[in-house]
Amino acid sequence: MSIATNVTWHAAAVTKHDRRTKNKHKSCALWFTGLSGSGKSSIANALSSELHQMGVREYVLDGDNIRHGLNRDLGFSDHDRTENIRRIGEVAKLFVDSGAIVTTAFISPFRSDRNQARNLFDEGEFIEVFVDCPLEECERRDPKRLYAKARSGEIKDFTGIHSPYEAPEQPEITIHSQFVTVNEAVEEIVTYLRAKDIL
Repeated sequence: MSIATNVTWHAAAVTKHDRRTKNKHKSCALWFTGLSGSGKSSIANALSSELHQMGVREYVLDGDNIRHGLNRDLGFSDHDRTENIRRIGEVAKLFVDSGAIVTTAFISPFRSDRNQARNLFDEGEFIEVFVDCPLEECERRDPKRLYAKARSGEIKDFTGIHSPYEAPEQPEITIHSQFVTVNEAVEEIVTYLRAKDIL
């Protein structure tokens, strides 16, 4: 793959500050990470609905949905997982620049990839949300029957079975989804955003 060298960053007439001022809230990326079945998408979408009702500019980037379009050329090798997260980090950065609160619901199993995404953002704009749920519970839930397929050999390179998941060491927010409801998780995140003066 060739890399373009004859490109120059074009400064926008309307700034991130301008958009935030108009929106009456700050922008950030809420980076949901956790095993398949932990509840990332459920919580992210419930949070999106709550923020929307509050009049907040928001958007959800969901792992499965992104792989239907932007990242449909990627598989699940370590290299492809890294590229998947790199692209999502860049897209999330654009949303934050637009003045929106963007939630990303991706397994994003590798710490190095999540840290690379974090480094794209200004201080306080990247909020890692670890949806912590034991593998046994995720496998018991198995809403898409992915664990069953992985165990039977139908799916290769599946995180938690064939490929490792590296849990965050210092996430901004940890949701123990085995013990709290989706609504309780949303309330915890909204409380955090208010405490950080984002809302």
